[in-house]
Amino acid sequence: MKTKILAFLVMTSWVMLTGCEKDNHQQPKSVLKGRIVHDGQAIGLRSNGVQLELWQHGYQLFTKIPVYIQQDGTFSASLFDGNYKLVRLRGNGPWTDNSDSIDIQLKGSMELDVPVNPYFVFKNDTYQKGEKAVSATFNLQQVNTSRQIERVNLYIGTTTIVDANNNAGNVQKIAADLTDLTKPLTLTAPLSAALASREYVFVRLGVKTAGVGEMLFGAPQKIQLK
Repeated sequence: MKTKILAFLVMTSWVMLTGCEKDNHQQPKSVLKGRIVHDGQAIGLRSNGVQLELWQHGYQLFTKIPVYIQQDGTFSASLFDGNYKLVRLRGNGPWTDNSDSIDIQLKGSMELDVPVNPYFVFKNDTYQKGEKAVSATFNLQQVNTSRQIERVNLYIGTTTIVDANNNAGNVQKIAADLTDLTKPLTLTAPLSAALASREYVFVRLGVKTAGVGEMLFGAPQKIQLK
């Protein structure tokens, strides 16, 4: 009888421990998705170069949850249901600092647009293939005048991931050549022999604001060469 009781207690303890272990390893099932926007339009960024932070109160450990932003300005995070504060980090993007946090009550899936105030944005951009070259014509609108422009670049790549760190060539105009932003600008980038032999390339515009680490980018464009 004692043996049966002991076996029962051991089995009960094992079931309880197994149940606790499963509870401790539950996976988050809710999803927070969103975009970084200005005037309702998503902002282009360096791939995984800029991040947001989520903070949740009510637990012994009050730590940040980093949320990296994709190059098209979108982000996604798998979370547990609860109340969060979303923070736009100071000096972390090509826009003015905003210390206001955004309160989020997450239950299931949620989509959220996070507004920012960039220094510059691209308008009316068009792209052309030339003789062993590609070019972009565009307007550069200054949204915030607290900082000045440093340069504007046209990057060439072999995939859709194109930015200052991921490219196969680029051309730029510096501030001294950008004195009148009311007029359309054109950048023409020569193609190397290796790039010119391809069927297509991707190009992308980027603008660097003086004193700001991250660049703002346009959307990557596929240019058919053959």
